[in-house]
Amino acid sequence: MNHTDFAQLGLPAALQDNLDALGYKEMTPIQAQSLPLVLAGKDVLAKAKTGSGKTAAFGLGLLAALDVGQLSVQSLVLCPTRELADQVASELRRLARAMPNVKLVTLCGGVPTAPQSATLGFGAHIAVGTPGRVLKHLEQGTLRLEALTTLVLDEADRMLDMGFGEDIHKVIRFAPRERQTLLFSATYPDEIASMSRGVQRNPVEVSVEAIHQDAAIAQQLFEVAPGTRPEALARLLSHYRPASCVVFCNTKRACGEVSNYLVSRGFSALTLNGDLEQRERDQVLVRFANGSASILVATDVAARGLDIKELGAVINYELTYDPEVHVHRIGRTGRAGQQGLALSLYQPNEAQRVTLIEEYLGSPLPQGELAALSSELHPVAPEFATLSIGGGRKHKLRPGDILGALTGETGLPGDQVGKIQVQDQFSYVAVRRAQAKAALKRLSEGKIKGKSYRVRLLG
Repeated sequence: MNHTDFAQLGLPAALQDNLDALGYKEMTPIQAQSLPLVLAGKDVLAKAKTGSGKTAAFGLGLLAALDVGQLSVQSLVLCPTRELADQVASELRRLARAMPNVKLVTLCGGVPTAPQSATLGFGAHIAVGTPGRVLKHLEQGTLRLEALTTLVLDEADRMLDMGFGEDIHKVIRFAPRERQTLLFSATYPDEIASMSRGVQRNPVEVSVEAIHQDAAIAQQLFEVAPGTRPEALARLLSHYRPASCVVFCNTKRACGEVSNYLVSRGFSALTLNGDLEQRERDQVLVRFANGSASILVATDVAARGLDIKELGAVINYELTYDPEVHVHRIGRTGRAGQQGLALSLYQPNEAQRVTLIEEYLGSPLPQGELAALSSELHPVAPEFATLSIGGGRKHKLRPGDILGALTGETGLPGDQVGKIQVQDQFSYVAVRRAQAKAALKRLSEGKIKGKSYRVRLLG
């Protein structure tokens, strides 16, 4: 039997049958290395990036060990951002869908604690959340960890970067000493080794090489004169015309300046930074993911946990000081068998950063010539627009309800409706830009499941 076949793991029948139904046959490298250890109850220290399949690596382990008959929190997953926590929770629900009565709760900031406390009051098997909000529930007594058997620290390096180290250690003080601890990190700085020594017992280390295949991502490096970076960025976007692109800057200030410049030149650009309120952040990510904005300008910390499938390009407006971070930046494009594009700008006085990246990659970065690109600007117009609906899961809304309200009885053709995302309090639906006003009118004047909701056009 193939050593990367899920069937050789001996998973419970419900989990294996569901994997077959989902089309999960062969394990990714991180799954093949870590899952047998996780299932054996070992503590694991794993180096793996977002998009490597690590959620299934720890998710299948904690689901296989779950005692559904015991309605208490047996597994806790800590994540650096609400977006990543939502992604993890969604994937765990998919993996557990053939297991009856598995209860999962998401505990993140940016929303009131009372509804979360009420959910916890009914009992849960798995909790996924950010360290600060999880700690708050522990201190209030609304979350208890006496029955905890598995603790997962996901994207541990970014949690440390974001200042969650103290909160993580406080959370762990509420957990039983006898437990399995799984630590996943995209990079492996000294702080991760120190954290592992403090929270794990004889962990087995596994690592998946982060460097990507040359064939998957085409890299190009462009030298720019001081003060000409914004114009150079606009020329790259106009020449390559990616349908979706993340532009990386090293500071929040640069993100704002770059985004404002692009918008002033007719590009559809949004900024992602730590100053946004949670609802604003949600809206930015939804609009980018559903194709109603084509460019997202972000810092590394703000973009952590961002997992956009079929991302057309990554542009390093500023080169990072850390070659490993460069690899993780560009690794967001060229996924799922797609050809990726990674473009980088640098000034002559930043040549040392280029050298460090080339040494890390083990090969030179191909040089491009800005002068060979047209100076005429041709912004890509987003295909969709996004509508925000003032109701979500808490109001019993489902994607099918929203689709039906838009398309039923001489409504919009189904092919005019894009992605639909239902969150706890709000829902978002993408519609073809030409149909945006008609869709807004239909939802504002009509009803969804017999009830009226406030609907806004976000752009």
